Amino acid sequence: MDLKEFDRSAQELRLLNLLVWKDGKEILRRDYDGEIRRNQYSASKSFTSAAVGIAQREGLLSLEEKLVDVFAEEIPGEPDEFLQEARVRDLLTMALGQKSPALMGEQRPFLKERDWVKYSLAQPFIRKPGSEFQYNNVGPYLAGILVQRRAGCDLVSYLTPRLFEPLGIVRPTWEADPLGYTFGAGGLFLCVSELACFGQLLLQRGNWNGRQLLPEEYVSEATRKQVDNGGEGYGYLFWRGARNSFRADGKYGQFAVVFPDDNAVIATNAECREQGKLLDFLMEIQPELLACR
Repeated sequence: MDLKEFDRSAQELRLLNLLVWKDGKEILRRDYDGEIRRNQYSASKSFTSAAVGIAQREGLLSLEEKLVDVFAEEIPGEPDEFLQEARVRDLLTMALGQKSPALMGEQRPFLKERDWVKYSLAQPFIRKPGSEFQYNNVGPYLAGILVQRRAGCDLVSYLTPRLFEPLGIVRPTWEADPLGYTFGAGGLFLCVSELACFGQLLLQRGNWNGRQLLPEEYVSEATRKQVDNGGEGYGYLFWRGARNSFRADGKYGQFAVVFPDDNAVIATNAECREQGKLLDFLMEIQPELLACR
């Protein structure tokens, strides 16, 4: 591969850090800026999904529980018909059925409501849960809230002994809501090496150094297509992609792309305002990236 040409294109797309792992070994690293912890934006959602999988294994929750039972104190007095049907599983698939997205990045700083759980559940449900893909921060936020309530601690404290520490990730920073709950839909700060470790864990179906950190069956379910999104599909807070790939995907190009067929992971941190172009570039050049030695 012509690394000079690659570097030129990568920097035009505002790629900051790139790591490529194949067969469990680093085969390429490109740093166009220092490797520091950066906001992973919506790639954080995939860590919330991992927390849900662990909590399910520990018997703290079930994907089949209804939201009207899980959040009984915050449910509106006369809940919509579709809200009554919604289950925990629907929090993970971007097919919750609400009228419009809520708790998005441009909305959160200006919300007057402090109780975001009550606010989220008060948003109109106009479609049958699971019937239509619509990107929305409410689902992953509420999924994270459920884990925190059942575990009795914030997501960082919950995941530190179960996920972060085994991966060598020293306790990270994660955005919180006005009441102090971890915001499971975004705001987790990691460096690209830490994101790559997460991708490698997923590639290994949740196993890390002989320890099953994530349930293997949950990883399989979370990373396969659960709902049609007009593209390759969406799982449990994971995107499906070309070449049988799946990924954690954050705004501006925070990616952990897993290629099971190639036993490989590509992780990036970026400041790309056209992140779709960055992803297309990485997918187009993927064969050359995986051939590096």
